[in-house]
Amino acid sequence: MIRCYVTDRRRGNVLSHIKAAVQEGVDFIQVREKDLDARSLFELVCTVRDAAAGTSTRVLVNERLDVALAAGIDGVHLPGNGLPATRVRPLVQVLGCSVHSVEEAVQAARAKPDFLVFGPVFETPGKIAVGIDALRQVVGAVQIPILAIGGLTPANANQVLTAGAAGIAAIRMFQRD
Repeated sequence: MIRCYVTDRRRGNVLSHIKAAVQEGVDFIQVREKDLDARSLFELVCTVRDAAAGTSTRVLVNERLDVALAAGIDGVHLPGNGLPATRVRPLVQVLGCSVHSVEEAVQAARAKPDFLVFGPVFETPGKIAVGIDALRQVVGAVQIPILAIGGLTPANANQVLTAGAAGIAAIRMFQRD
């Protein structure tokens, strides 16, 4: 199972959560701090990069190709309305893309990302769940690993795996205090 920890520094001590995630052996840490200016984001990404150095954990930054290249990290995670994935793919080792429908998944798959993140599968604050059946449809539509996101807990994570997801992407599940 692929595990991707998506950061949210507003939900507690993000650096301690990052260190714990690296120790747990998560596959990816996606630094998703949309409100930070470029310098602050760069500094945080470098801190994450250094925390993951020498481990199997790969570091991605949300949307900011410039920060990824400047920090020398593994890659970028693109939102659906982000840079064209086909233009970013040649520039990074790891590319993830967020999708919210079968159509978006098929379109994103053309760029040959390493994985797609689909959801929210379950209820999450401020977002309406798309559900397990929608996840199954996306998994069946593309030949790329799908990571489920949205409202995941240790109690329901197995449902997304049973539906065919290759893994999970989550904030709260990895930020337990």
